[in-house]
Amino acid sequence: MTTADYDQASLPDLLPLYYRRLFPFSQYHRWLNYGGVTKNYFQNREFSFTLKDDIYVRYQSFSTQNELEKEMQKMNPYKIDIGAVYSHRPNQHNTVKSGSFQALEKELVFDIDMTDYDDVRSCCSGADICPKCWTLMTIAIRILDRALRDDFGFRHCLWVYSGRRGVHCWVCDEAARKLSVAARSAVAEYLSLVKGGDETVRKVVLSDPIHPFITESLTVVEHYFSQYALLGQDILGSKESVDKVLALLPEDILFLCATFHMIFGVHTKGHYFEMEIMLQYCYPRLDVNVSKGVNHLLKSPFSVHPKTGRISVPIDLRELDRFDPFEVPTISLICEELDQPKTEEEQDDTMENENKKEAGDLLVSDYKRTSLAKYVKVFDNFLEGMAHSRKGEVLKNSGECNLYP
Repeated sequence: MTTADYDQASLPDLLPLYYRRLFPFSQYHRWLNYGGVTKNYFQNREFSFTLKDDIYVRYQSFSTQNELEKEMQKMNPYKIDIGAVYSHRPNQHNTVKSGSFQALEKELVFDIDMTDYDDVRSCCSGADICPKCWTLMTIAIRILDRALRDDFGFRHCLWVYSGRRGVHCWVCDEAARKLSVAARSAVAEYLSLVKGGDETVRKVVLSDPIHPFITESLTVVEHYFSQYALLGQDILGSKESVDKVLALLPEDILFLCATFHMIFGVHTKGHYFEMEIMLQYCYPRLDVNVSKGVNHLLKSPFSVHPKTGRISVPIDLRELDRFDPFEVPTISLICEELDQPKTEEEQDDTMENENKKEAGDLLVSDYKRTSLAKYVKVFDNFLEGMAHSRKGEVLKNSGECNLYP
């Protein structure tokens, strides 16, 4: 189903069904509860809901998964944002003594938006995306995920498609959640290479010695550059696009280019113009302010994008090069899939669910009957990885894993 098959006017009718039968509340609560090892961690988390007609409701908080479910099914938010874990219940922030209501923790987050690449993509602009420019998001994920894991030692990075034109990353390690504003700023600045506003022509400037992080990032960029920039964006295919590339070179290097009829492969001592051009065209463009603040809100996984109808779904990095944003299901598609006749196996599952419900057990969600299932599975695998790490830490701290007593 394409975005054109989604009618934004139908959203008020579809959201109640989505929150009643399809939203993965169990996994969602499991994620934000982080094993329940810290008292009131989930209870002190801020949620923000955007309702119909852009009514914005901040400082929502919930004691239990059931309370969260009931409120979301009552309010049917058009958009869900997740904020920090506070010192007090966010929904009681007005009753707390002035100055004592503080944001304590939050995942280290990154927001990459395709609109920030408009000066280096010719296929689309603004909110529009296509398979050609989506390669930029693939490059961004590859570069940042490697750096977060190898350079900073983080292990639990949840990458999520925004539902329209970008991606988000939630770094969920305990150490990441406890980072100060200064530390978050340091990580964000370390990962930022493309700097300067619209008035800045050369946004990437390298100098000796090249940092190993930049070398690693270039390895990723070089893998995609020819197919993406030279073929897909055809950056040398017209006088206008060539002039944009040449504008990134100093005059003395332009003379060399004119003399030797070349652009890429020009090197002088201490300068790396070819690398700078490749990075300017392909390196991730971060909204660093999103990453720096502890109390900054970010769109939640499994929120619905009101404009496209697409669900904000986790991305399986093992299938990253095959991830297609246009294949991500819309809310209209998955609601429609619920109306399809059940297979014999699904009928058996329904009977089992009814038995579980009568016994007071958790009801298995209907999402398994829809295109949303494979994305919830990615989320499940991520949560299993975090649970395994927590168990390992508990064993390690208890001494049971000590091989040298």
